[in-house]
Order: sequence, then C-alpha cells, then structure tokens
Amino acid sequence: MTLLLNTDTVPPRERLAYWTDMICNTYVQLECDAISCDRFTGSIDSRSMPGLDLSVVNSGAQRVLRTRHQIARANDDYFLVSIQTRGQGVLRQDGRDALLNPGDFALYDSTRAYELHFEGDFQQIVLKLPGEPLRSAVRDTEKLTATTVSGRAGAGHLMIGMIKTLWEDVDALEPASAVAVAGGVLNILVAGLQTLPASKSRGVSSLTSYHLTRIKREIDARLRNPALLVGDVAQDLGISVGHIHRLFRQEATTPAQYIWSRRLDMCSRDLVDPHRAGHSISEIAFSWGFNDAAHFSRSFRERFGVSPREWRHRSLPN
Repeated sequence: MTLLLNTDTVPPRERLAYWTDMICNTYVQLECDAISCDRFTGSIDSRSMPGLDLSVVNSGAQRVLRTRHQIARANDDYFLVSIQTRGQGVLRQDGRDALLNPGDFALYDSTRAYELHFEGDFQQIVLKLPGEPLRSAVRDTEKLTATTVSGRAGAGHLMIGMIKTLWEDVDALEPASAVAVAGGVLNILVAGLQTLPASKSRGVSSLTSYHLTRIKREIDARLRNPALLVGDVAQDLGISVGHIHRLFRQEATTPAQYIWSRRLDMCSRDLVDPHRAGHSISEIAFSWGFNDAAHFSRSFRERFGVSPREWRHRSLPN
C-alpha cells in the first residue's frame, strides 16, 4: 500500500496542523513545532508491507516531541529507525543525543518519550517496526536508542542499501517475498546495533553456537506439534533442560518464547501465501501448533502490530 501526503494541498495557515495530523497518522501520536510556520512545507511518501512500514519524509525545520502524556493515551509499541539522507537531525531519547548526518541512522522506541530536532530542510527514510520482534532479537534495547550508527560501512551500509532497493522495488514484490525481506531488514538492523559499544555482546563460543543451532533446528522441525515442550527437545538431543536454558542466556529470548515466536513467523508467512488463500486463519494457526484462536490473535498482534486478518488483507489480492 502506497500513500503520498503533502502540505501543499492545504492553505499555508493550516499546514502545520495538517502536518502534525500527517505524522501522527503515519507514525505515533506526536507534537510538532515548526521554526517558520508561515512558510512551512512537508511531504510523506509511505509504503506499507507485512511487518515493516517504510516512508520518506521531506520537510522544513521543526521540533517533534513524543511525550509521556501521548504515550499514556495511546501506548503504541513500535521501534522507529531514522535514516538521514539530506540535511541534519538530532534524536534525543534515554538521556542521549544522536547527531544524524547524511548516511547515518539511529533507533528510537515509541514506548518512551523522545524528541527530534531539525534546524533546516531535511530528508529521512523512516522504518517503523513492531516492538516485540526486535526485543526478542536484541537485549537491553534501551541502551541502544539515540545512538548514531554509520551507514558508510559494515552492517549499517548493507542495511541502507537494502532499504533503498526495497523502496524502489516494494510494489513488485510478492507478499511472501515481502515478509522475507522484512525479516532480512530486521536481521541486518540487529547486526548494525550490535556494533555499538553499549551492546556489549559477549562472544559466543563455537561450541555454544553449534548447540544453539541444533536446538533451534530441532524446535523448527517440531513446531507443528501443539504439545511440544522444551523437555521434548532436550530428550531428543540427549541434553538436559537446564543446559538448554543456560545456552539460551546468550539469546534475547527464552526457549519457550523462541518456540512461540517461530510459530508466529510461520503463520505470518502462510497468511500471505496465495497458495494458502483458501485456508482460514484458524486453520493456519492450528497447523503451526496453536490450539486457541483468541490466544493466537493476541500473540500475533503483539508481535506484528496488526491482527492476523489485517496482515492477510494488506498482502493478498482481493
């Protein structure tokens, strides 16, 4: 789904109010102060895909606020990533300021207050992702917000390249491919965040990595079994349940959470698969080990930010 919003469609005196409505509808509830209200202009070109919203913002100097009051009124749980492509911006959250020059990006969390400052005209690409998947992949995300990540080398460079390519080609992607690409963007974002000093990720030994891979492979092979327990995996692999839990201390999730997360991943993929368009949402959920439709729907919304029905509606042709 593609949407283009532009302040040029309203009279100059109404543009700031219209702009504030635009950014609230596209992202989360915000306040906005323009430095030059009488000459203010702005546009948002947004494209929505399963698990990821992309937008390009072009605008003039302004200050944007996400306050505790707005969080209390609408406690949306999203991470946003601002990629600076023109001009300069400052992101403030969790007691830190991230200065963004073209090619830089930074992460921020909609569940806590933040500020964005732009002293002049600017352009940003903004990613909006549901909060739970990133928290499942990265520990202590509050230590990684409002910290500049360079897009000139390493994982940051790869991510920006992928985002720009995705922006150009998103309308041509098949729904299942779009889901896979959104997962790839998340993985590269995680890699970029793990380069930050505050990440302090401990090195994982090759033996630990080997065992984690075995455990995850065994879980994936048995996901469709609604009675699957961590103890079953331990028994099949000839290791103790306690050892599995110790190995997962290297991860941002517990073994049980990993099982449910993978089930949700598989359901999200099948919901946008045209070959499964004739299967009901409940049939797909039950085929991946869920046995309660209401629990599945709640869990799906927590992970992806939309209901299973909305996820499918966005992706499959009518």
